[in-house]
Amino acid sequence: MLRRSLESEFVRGAYVFPGGAVDPSDSAAPLLERCVGRDDAQASALLALSSGGLAYWVSAIRECFEEAGVLIAANAAGHPITFEDPEVEARFVEHRRALNAGERSFLEICQAENLTLPVDSLGYVGHWITPEGAPRRYDTRFFASFAPLGQTAAQDEVETIDHMWVSPADALDRQEAGGIELVFPTIWNLRLLSGYRTAAELISSVSTLGVVPRIQPEIVIDGEGRSRVIIPSTPDEAGERREPG
Repeated sequence: MLRRSLESEFVRGAYVFPGGAVDPSDSAAPLLERCVGRDDAQASALLALSSGGLAYWVSAIRECFEEAGVLIAANAAGHPITFEDPEVEARFVEHRRALNAGERSFLEICQAENLTLPVDSLGYVGHWITPEGAPRRYDTRFFASFAPLGQTAAQDEVETIDHMWVSPADALDRQEAGGIELVFPTIWNLRLLSGYRTAAELISSVSTLGVVPRIQPEIVIDGEGRSRVIIPSTPDEAGERREPG
């Protein structure tokens, strides 16, 4: 998890998952051609879109590299990228710096290193939309993947100022004790993650999730005039209605 800069306009100082906006460049044909394991039609079907779904997976990989320094990619031989070789690590540190500085595109990095993007290694696990009436609104997709071996995460020191590997239960405990700040969707997703004993169990389960529901919380005013965020009732698989736990 990454801590957002104290200068950020949105959720400053909060701990969040790596991520960001889908850029137009994420859907560039030469970049999509480097994706393996899933095509745009398959990706779009998973996201309930008519087209353009594969760009979300590309964006997730790019943003993870930009913000956390972790790159989910394979080399020309099809092996996962590792930074255990100091020369390779130094090269990708420079790639990341240039990418964040706007001096180099993600496509140019992939071309220079002859990378492919194993998009099928990222499972789609969540879809959240900011409540109506909020000053800043987002339509956000969440993905889960194993962290690549031989890579060390690091914040970018611009958008993010700290990072930590933490179990979901521990993160929730820290938030409850006032040690860290978490926003509502992050808390909800950590609760989801805490239901799995291991990363392998989570990743295995992702493939059987089926349709991932869109969650759009609501802001309500209680009897004392205080605002609360709630999750509206959603139909379950039997067509009945339930309150998510």
